[in-house]
Amino acid sequence: MKKKFTALLLDWNKRFNKRIMPWKGEKDPFKIWLSEIILQQTRVEQGLLYYEKFVKAFSDIHQLANALDAEVFKLWEGLGYYSRCKNLLFTARHISSKMSGIFPTNYSHLLQLKGVGPYTAAAIASFAYNLPHAVVDGNVYRVLSRFFGIDVPIDSNDGRKLFNDLAHECLDLKDTAAYNQAIMDFGATVCKPQIPLCNTCILKNHCKAVKNGWVNELPVKEKQLQKAKRYLYYFVFTCNKQVLVNQRMGKGIWENLYEFYLYETPREVHWNNEMVQKWLNHQLGVSVFGRLKISTVVKQHLTHQSLRGQFITVELEKIPKSLQHLLKVDIKNIYELAFPKFIHHFFLETDAFTQSN
Repeated sequence: MKKKFTALLLDWNKRFNKRIMPWKGEKDPFKIWLSEIILQQTRVEQGLLYYEKFVKAFSDIHQLANALDAEVFKLWEGLGYYSRCKNLLFTARHISSKMSGIFPTNYSHLLQLKGVGPYTAAAIASFAYNLPHAVVDGNVYRVLSRFFGIDVPIDSNDGRKLFNDLAHECLDLKDTAAYNQAIMDFGATVCKPQIPLCNTCILKNHCKAVKNGWVNELPVKEKQLQKAKRYLYYFVFTCNKQVLVNQRMGKGIWENLYEFYLYETPREVHWNNEMVQKWLNHQLGVSVFGRLKISTVVKQHLTHQSLRGQFITVELEKIPKSLQHLLKVDIKNIYELAFPKFIHHFFLETDAFTQSN
């Protein structure tokens, strides 16, 4: 399965990856290092402008090392986390004065540079020198956890080791630079945190998360399991006088109770018809459907959690493959199942099922 994953990912990269960034394909370790430091804790869209400003101002490590602190900090203005800028200057001056302006050419020596961690060292090593080091960032965690169906928390010690090992096992040794860029781009443009493009994904036929309906539950974080606020959006799918439900089997709230198709997010979503249509198409491959209704916001407070969400009723003409794993229940029998109190708010506020009998 690992070989299949790598082959499909590289095929996607070759045929479909249209993401353009100024540092893609770059072999100069100075520019790669610069881009990676700028992108730490910064969105790509914002980092692009700063990268272009720095490259225009400093063509090599010596120019950056000889610049005044005030000049560099002015260019950095607005990026935040100024310790990154301090590390940038320190490392530039160290390489310029102590290493004749030449970047280290192996992973362990790159790690010794101030402000350079495992991810940045792997990026420089693979992109500049094509060394066999896999990058492991949020995009990589998400892609691997979904494809291989892994629910080990990514922020745990076991999770970090497991995903780091898996990332290296999937690495294409012939072209590590292309593989690393591909998996990052794939996570950013296809296997996105919100509304991933599962319907058109080249990996979907082999992805365990798609097969088992786990896409919105992976990757798992330990702190997510303990978070105070949860946003639950239930899609109530009906088709031919049947409604699709799922039984909660994992540990946690509402174990063994029934629920509708759940889309849980870390932040509140303000749904409208257009957003729902886009989500259905990209997430589940549903482009044709009948009645669509979005409920008012429902709230419930538990001892350690605050729940907030909505119910989105969608009338399907047929049940797509992406929902075949759910249990089909006759609407007239829906009240025989045990649902959590949160969902009972929906039953109390709507007579949709009564009207369908």
